[in-house]
Amino acid sequence: MKTITSRDNPLYKDLKHLAGSSQARRKAGQTLLDGVHLCQSYLQLRGAPLHCLVSEGALANPEVAEIVMQCETARAHVTAMPDALYNALSQVEHGVGLMFLIATPALAAPGVLTASAVLLDNLQDPGNVGSILRSAAAAGITQVYCSGGTAFCWSPKVLRAAMGAHFVVDIHENVDLADLVKASAIPVLATSGYATQRLYDVDLARPVAWLLGHEGQGVAHDLLALATHQVVIPHMGQIESLNVAACAAVCFFEQLRQIQSK
Repeated sequence: MKTITSRDNPLYKDLKHLAGSSQARRKAGQTLLDGVHLCQSYLQLRGAPLHCLVSEGALANPEVAEIVMQCETARAHVTAMPDALYNALSQVEHGVGLMFLIATPALAAPGVLTASAVLLDNLQDPGNVGSILRSAAAAGITQVYCSGGTAFCWSPKVLRAAMGAHFVVDIHENVDLADLVKASAIPVLATSGYATQRLYDVDLARPVAWLLGHEGQGVAHDLLALATHQVVIPHMGQIESLNVAACAAVCFFEQLRQIQSK
């Protein structure tokens, strides 16, 4: 285990840059996982990180010590630092003091859609994106395609909201969704508050692609026109519509219900 004691340390400067800049994370192809749950999930599902970073105060925590030991056994780089330096890196208030530096996957360009998938069109809120990833993973959907305007999936806020879903789904970013929809070998279902076809009246016991749009504007008109179906989730009361993450969860689990009912 190595130790960083100065803010002028080159590694620390690089980490500080990554922690504070989405552009830096995209350019480096790296991101930071903050907290025991994300780090445990990564170790279990993906293996050793590029670097394990721990605050000196956290070394007394049994869960943290176990993860550090696993990283050292796997010959990953492990670096400790004073709590003050660590806290300046972390974006988690009252965090446990453990962070992984990982490489973000660079996936090949998407081919033709043949398995159930999620298509995110210009979703802006990182919490919504992370929640959708989490619901997709829980429903057994492993393919996610994001337009260029969608929040960066490997940002700290998306990672925290997804709770480890990143490590069980394949995430494609900066995708031309129109081309993907046009070439799809499976039905593409777009959610829309103006649709007349109810979600529950569509055959979902087969692979489908779910097209979800911007929190305020919904799916772009050109994409909406390309969809095989436009569906609405019926609801009662005077609320105009569901939050996009709640809408996604209803859609995914209605599909799962129909598949399991067969």
